[in-house]
Amino acid sequence: MNEKTSTDMDYSDEKNGVLKPEPEMADASGRRQSVALNIVENPLKRSSPDKVVLDARAFAESHDLAEHAALFGKAALVARDPNRFGSITELDEQERSSLAYERDHKWHGPFMLWYSISLCAVGAATQGWDQTGSNGANLSFPKEFGIDKDEGRDQWIVGAVNAIIFLTAGLIGAWIVDPLNYYFGRRGEIFITACCLTATPIGSAFAKSWQGLFAARFVLGIGIGAKNATVPIYSAEMAPARIRGALVMFWQLWVVAGIFLGFCANVIVKDTGRISWRLQLGSAFIPSFILGIGIFFCPESPRWLMKHGQFAKGFRSMLRLRAHPIIAARDYYYSFVIYQEELKVARGAGYFSRLWDCFAVPRIRRANYGASTVMIAQQMCGINSKAPLVYCH
Repeated sequence: MNEKTSTDMDYSDEKNGVLKPEPEMADASGRRQSVALNIVENPLKRSSPDKVVLDARAFAESHDLAEHAALFGKAALVARDPNRFGSITELDEQERSSLAYERDHKWHGPFMLWYSISLCAVGAATQGWDQTGSNGANLSFPKEFGIDKDEGRDQWIVGAVNAIIFLTAGLIGAWIVDPLNYYFGRRGEIFITACCLTATPIGSAFAKSWQGLFAARFVLGIGIGAKNATVPIYSAEMAPARIRGALVMFWQLWVVAGIFLGFCANVIVKDTGRISWRLQLGSAFIPSFILGIGIFFCPESPRWLMKHGQFAKGFRSMLRLRAHPIIAARDYYYSFVIYQEELKVARGAGYFSRLWDCFAVPRIRRANYGASTVMIAQQMCGINSKAPLVYCH
């Protein structure tokens, strides 16, 4: 018999498929393999240009986008072979010029794209400011609450007040991201966490006991954890593919900017007497307040709207984030095609199945362990709580 086994299959031939498990990853039992184990190739390459156009027009007509059917047909051709748009005769001169300008100007984009990305930077700075408020406050709030002894129970209480935001961020905030995003969307989730991160620093500033301060920072950590997982996703889903990685990696840069601004706020109010620690903790509401107000003017993530069946609204959102309709249609339709391929591979995998992939898939498990080790080491060095004490002593 000439029947092929799984190891004999050609896993790189674009004509035969798009998302294909690597040979050593294939599961002969037919069970679902992790999405992380699959190689993503351009799904449009396996169809002829005529078929691609027909499929794109059908997509538009079946999702309340019939008036854009011709546009999606041309955009699908561009998405099928992005580097050869100059040879696509269906494009008019303005569309061809817009694509060429985008190719030659990597960071080109409309105002709304950069406004939204800038707001994501504010979201990153919020974390930095939140975690540095306690640096300055450590010098005076222990005395305010009578827990300023350098040993025993008092040291444990001060340490717990400092550490609790990081514990709740990881143990609670990070776990509620998925349901919050599902029910409220990216913008809604960011707004909710921005409200949380605005109220809790103010609550910290008005605390009457260390228990009240602990409770405020407990909730603050939940908001930090939920926000930190959503803002980079929102940024990535809005950004063009050519700069997506760079923009997401800017997250850490803007966290550091927030740390700098937090220390500046600490220094500005340090000589205000007994209320200095209250002002230092309370000042962290500033970036989150800006984030909460500003997010109202941003479009919702086109991909989130698509995943929830709001295709027409998703395309309108994409139009606000791209410099020309042909670019918006290309990115939106290609995102839809990739999403359909993901659904085929995921085969209805739920929350816990996807969570298990973090530990079951070797390369994700190693990345998880590596990232966790770095984060633990960063906090163990004490930079987020002990720096002012070191300088003072």
